[in-house]
Amino acid sequence: MKGIALPSLHDYALRISSLNALDAMKIDTPTPVQAEAIPPLLEGRDVIGQACTGSGKTLAFALPLVERVDAGEKRVQALVLCPTRELAQQVGGVLAQVIAGTEIRSTVVFGGRAIGPQEDALRRGAQIVVGTPGRLLDLLNRGSIRLERIKFLVLDEADEMLDLGFAPDVQRILARCSKQRQTALFSATTPEWVHQVSAKYLKDPVVIQIPSEDGNEPDIDHVVYEVWGGDKFGALRNLLDEQTAGATLVFCRTKRGVRNLCAKLGRLGYPVDQLQGDLGQAQRDRVIRMFRAGETPILVATNIAARGLDVLHIERVINYELPETHELFTHRVGRTGRMGRAGRAITLLGVEDLPKWHEIERGLARQFPRMSPDGKLVTPPPPSRPSNGRKGRRSYGRPRSLLRR
Repeated sequence: MKGIALPSLHDYALRISSLNALDAMKIDTPTPVQAEAIPPLLEGRDVIGQACTGSGKTLAFALPLVERVDAGEKRVQALVLCPTRELAQQVGGVLAQVIAGTEIRSTVVFGGRAIGPQEDALRRGAQIVVGTPGRLLDLLNRGSIRLERIKFLVLDEADEMLDLGFAPDVQRILARCSKQRQTALFSATTPEWVHQVSAKYLKDPVVIQIPSEDGNEPDIDHVVYEVWGGDKFGALRNLLDEQTAGATLVFCRTKRGVRNLCAKLGRLGYPVDQLQGDLGQAQRDRVIRMFRAGETPILVATNIAARGLDVLHIERVINYELPETHELFTHRVGRTGRMGRAGRAITLLGVEDLPKWHEIERGLARQFPRMSPDGKLVTPPPPSRPSNGRKGRRSYGRPRSLLRR
């Protein structure tokens, strides 16, 4: 995309209702991933799209998807598979905006809620379905949904959808879909095995990768603190005691860890809530609603919040415990610095974390400068790298002391 002026979304062959929806959303200029993905998708090509979180991937497939739907046919014509309920709801919300004022109907289906109302929505003739694999399989097995005439299929967060945990369910669903469909895979990371697996499901796909050199990398300052003394909780408290304008998202590795940390912070008077898989759907909806509204400034979460939690005012992400992979690290820190906003990603390292941290850095092909709790640089930052004539951004935040003051 270097040196190429991005067109207006109004330059594409989109239906009037979609253009009106873009006007209502106050969106005109496409993001780089939209500019590269929308034309081939409109041509009917299969696409594999990789771009960082917050880059506009949902709209990149939502606009072409709607073009393939015939409002006069009251059957499922397009399917979007998502790994989490939260992401499914987010994608469903974007599609609802795009089809506003049309006779096209969409519905979101996922577990944790009664299946009856979701079956009713399908019987009423929803043409677009957004859902999670488990609930889709339930509906297929009950005969409540048929996919033999699907025109357009999207795997959102394809790296997770094709991973071992989801792959069997996803493969069962794909086997029930029309072989003549158009297929799109989108994610912030696409490991090599995703390309290998996708070769089975896509036909001569257009591969789109939006690298950081194109200026599409989020403006995120990375800070890594060495907490060799073992007092991560004390370091976290110092961070939470700082004055911030936006919200803070704290990641733990397990549901139990989230519960314990949230309870510990709550007893000390911090305005905190938790998001983890043991919560019922109504509880999860309430937690996200309050966090999005700014009523809960601190959220402690498992990796369930690493995908699909689209909250623009998250000022910083804190990795209290490391994720299992470098891809999850990318998704975690991508919750901040969204849509052109600046953000901070803070990682707390104990001695026991070093092997995993080195593995994450190798996977990212990047080394981050580390600081001691008193704010002194332990390892120097890598040289800044300008892109598109812009000044190189900092790869680390201002040195700050995490020692109790």
